[in-house]
Amino acid sequence: MEEWKALPFAPKAGDVLCNLSDVREDGGKEVVLGEGDYSFRIVVLRWRGGVRAFRNRCPHTHIPMNYEPDAFHVLDGEVLMCAHHGARFRIGDGECFDGPCEPSRLTAIPVVVDGDAITVAR
Repeated sequence: MEEWKALPFAPKAGDVLCNLSDVREDGGKEVVLGEGDYSFRIVVLRWRGGVRAFRNRCPHTHIPMNYEPDAFHVLDGEVLMCAHHGARFRIGDGECFDGPCEPSRLTAIPVVVDGDAITVAR
């Protein structure tokens, strides 16, 4: 079992995270499940005609990758940059290729698009 699945408020297979129409072409959508210190944060990004989702938690500082809701630094549609310290991650596989958390990676959340709904894959 993937470690993230056991965390409080983690999404379950089949859960709808958001609508595709809510995800900006040049940015991302933040989905927050639960409340308080143990909330589970997800960043949903458009990528090469599809979507990718990751736990919104920088592996270097263990804080969200954004300052403001839905405000993510996406470079050329291929790179997600942490707003706090500039680490850069490939959207394709979540690997950090530049910054203090190199060579760690973001935790991928498997998703599928069904119509306009983005759901956690089964």
